[in-house]
Amino acid sequence: MARVLVVEDDQFVRSALIRHLTEAGHTVRSVGTALEALREVAHLPFDVVILDLGLPDLDGSEALKMLRGITDVPVIIATARDDEAEIVRLLNAGADDYLTKPFSVEHLSARIAAVLRRTRAAAAEAAPSSVIRVGGLAIDPLRRLAELDGAQLDLTRREFDLLAFLAGRPGVVVPRRELLAEVWQQSYGDDQTIDVHLSWLRRKLGETAAKPRYLHTLRGVGVKLEPPRTEPLS
Repeated sequence: MARVLVVEDDQFVRSALIRHLTEAGHTVRSVGTALEALREVAHLPFDVVILDLGLPDLDGSEALKMLRGITDVPVIIATARDDEAEIVRLLNAGADDYLTKPFSVEHLSARIAAVLRRTRAAAAEAAPSSVIRVGGLAIDPLRRLAELDGAQLDLTRREFDLLAFLAGRPGVVVPRRELLAEVWQQSYGDDQTIDVHLSWLRRKLGETAAKPRYLHTLRGVGVKLEPPRTEPLS
């Protein structure tokens, strides 16, 4: 079963989706605006997002663009719009599937299952089985688990990807452009996206930019991850 975020401003539709998805065994959270959705995915791990396009604060297409800036969680568009050109545009912009209202809950459940099968199969093929260790960090890409000094870290999907990518190159300064390309799959973007995720990641690693332990930023160059230095004995 999946952890599902429903982004829908119509209270009747929202309640119906929550009820039926919960009955199907999924864990469901719901919000009514794009900004609430961004906050949710930034702080909680989800397996799939069901995204309406007609949101009160941002159009769903803009919401999709912003979601893709912080997470690669699968997104299924659920909307009354049925323009083929827009459907193609949204799929090219990062949506994983598209459902036109009205649709049955059985249809939605089948689409969720299909998206999750593709996502999990791709992750199993791409991720190595060996655990990456850097100092007190232990990162398992296959199981998508990270520990610091034996304690499991509660990371979002994008935070984990960023940490794993840097940990796979310990001591190497990775340019921001490479981080955008490899972690965000974007050829260009806003450096602030990287800064925000580094800030969240530092907080979970128990460090700050002023007093780094693992994550070191070289201004104008890039970011590197290396184990904490051991103070010499006097």
